[in-house]
Amino acid sequence: MSDYTKSTNFATKDNLTSGNPAKIVKGTEIDTEFNNIATAIATKQDYDSDLAAFAAKTAPTGDVVGTTDTQTLTNKTLTNPTVTNYVESVVAIGNTGTSQTIALTSGTVQTATLTGNCTFTMPTATAGKSFILLLRQDGTGSRTATFTGVKWSTAGAPVITATASKMDILSFVADGTNWYGNVTQGFTP
Repeated sequence: MSDYTKSTNFATKDNLTSGNPAKIVKGTEIDTEFNNIATAIATKQDYDSDLAAFAAKTAPTGDVVGTTDTQTLTNKTLTNPTVTNYVESVVAIGNTGTSQTIALTSGTVQTATLTGNCTFTMPTATAGKSFILLLRQDGTGSRTATFTGVKWSTAGAPVITATASKMDILSFVADGTNWYGNVTQGFTP
């Protein structure tokens, strides 16, 4: 592959005085230039097939993100990522009352304070989804909690720690059909 290199500078001939024999353009000079151009063209890569393949590509949408920038990923699949020093979003449900529907759209670590005997309605059991619920008794205590559609170990559904201001940590994982629950109990926050 070669680049075109001009052999004769025709513009300098224009500056020569009239009658100077070097001012005359010779056929061999023109032939040399055309031959140089033809060689350069013939030895360049033909990009037609590459351009056609490139033109068929769909460009990504959105902002370009650098290696140190942040980006919110929504409905993306990460294959085999290494995530270090991450923090999960914590969702403060607040006071439960007697019924509470759990939503995972804002985060998978949820906190709630029992202010009544509460029935928790679980989100759709999407395969691979999981979350943690930090469930605290209010200052009165003795509140109960039940969870719709959860399968527990052979010990059955847990009895939430009744002591006022104590906290139980419940973890849940879904297989696409069911939620499975586990509990660790009696923490003092």
